[in-house]
Amino acid sequence: MSQDRVVPVVLSGGVGTRLWPLSREGFPKQFWPLISDASMLQETVARGTGPDFAPPMVVCAEAHRFLVAEQLRDAGVAVGSGGARIVLEPAARNSAPAIAAAAVLAAEESPHALLWVMPSDHVVKDLPALHAALGLACAAAKSGRIVTFGMRPGSPETGFGYIEAGAPLAEAPGVSAIASFVEKPDLARAQAFLEGGKHLWNAGMFVASASTLLAELERLQPELVASVRAAVEDATRDLDFVRLGAGFAESPNISIDYAVMEKTAHAAVVPADIGWSDVGSWDALWQASPKDAAGNATHGPVELLDSKGCYVRSEGILTTVVGLTDVVLVTTEDAVLALPRDRAQDVKKLVDQLKAKKRPEAGAHRRMYRPWGHYEGLIQGERFQVKKILVRPGQKLSLQKHFHRAEHWVVVNGTAIVERDAEKILLRENESVYLPLGCVHRMENPGMIPLTLIEVQSGSYLGEDDIVRFEDTYGRV
Repeated sequence: MSQDRVVPVVLSGGVGTRLWPLSREGFPKQFWPLISDASMLQETVARGTGPDFAPPMVVCAEAHRFLVAEQLRDAGVAVGSGGARIVLEPAARNSAPAIAAAAVLAAEESPHALLWVMPSDHVVKDLPALHAALGLACAAAKSGRIVTFGMRPGSPETGFGYIEAGAPLAEAPGVSAIASFVEKPDLARAQAFLEGGKHLWNAGMFVASASTLLAELERLQPELVASVRAAVEDATRDLDFVRLGAGFAESPNISIDYAVMEKTAHAAVVPADIGWSDVGSWDALWQASPKDAAGNATHGPVELLDSKGCYVRSEGILTTVVGLTDVVLVTTEDAVLALPRDRAQDVKKLVDQLKAKKRPEAGAHRRMYRPWGHYEGLIQGERFQVKKILVRPGQKLSLQKHFHRAEHWVVVNGTAIVERDAEKILLRENESVYLPLGCVHRMENPGMIPLTLIEVQSGSYLGEDDIVRFEDTYGRV
């Protein structure tokens, strides 16, 4: 790794609860195309792509590993040997342990490598301005600073933390010391910050050398560093992933702000005006989205009549609105959300309520993603269910069997090779196969186009845990 190239570190462990029902634990907001045709993860990685940057390092939950790998490849980013590294957390432990793991891994190759840490779920509209701010931050980081990015506020926001800029740094023009960090303020205090001109929104991005970060973490959070170093030492490399050891779960659950930035004497801030948004709520997404003459932002099959200031999104079915003002309406395949825009922060409370009632829609989508493609529940009744399955070209499911259900597969598009006990069966469009209870079976897409089929399951128990895997290309058990 060249010391002159910046290492983008993308944190992709968030869930984005306030963007429910779109963002859920199984498929969080960073994997959705919210503003453009690219997902937020893809847009984040693209900001750190080019001759000045080393291959990115993406830190994510193990459950999202194949989603991350697929989205990186779809964006033209090489994964694995010589390309992007996907670092898997065995447990969610906030930003400080994740960043510490990235610093330890980077330091193995170049102790003084500059890390550019970015959340994976933010919007930046002015890329040249971002890269200009990055240049200032890198200059200060080379002198031993840990530099965060402060967004110049355009409104008295109460949902962000703030940074109070202090004296300018003589050794790094355009960068200031940090006078203080401020928790999310009430409206009156946020208005005073806006008028005072010294406070900036905390964007959660920063730049520092691996050596500086680790030195400050060792000084301020020695137990955290010890557990992270043990997790990196015990890490395994399989497929395209760096799987951190179990010791990572012993790290304190603490953010980098609390762990380091609020305590270190090396903290600095570069003010930036880059069209930034954390897209942390439906109202924030409305603000960041293109709008029509009446101030409405829409996505998908949507029709509006005599409405203004609305955010309306549909992931499939026609969604219509008449005579409403400043509302959010979101429809997915299995849930509908409606609320006034100024109640957007309350969506998290709603999700907590759904979880308390054990509603599966609180965390899981009807469409479930797997390393080979995805499946989608269509109909479920007593002792049967129907699914639509898509297998990507060249991919195959695990060799498996079920104890409580039989299955019938009907190919509607593409070609399938089906293993059924000792048989190998080639299926084309409109052909089908029956898989009796207990048979050992597997499906593969040998073609150049996606394989789509309908699966009908019948039996006494239809849960996803009724599975025994004998072989799996993706290392699952």
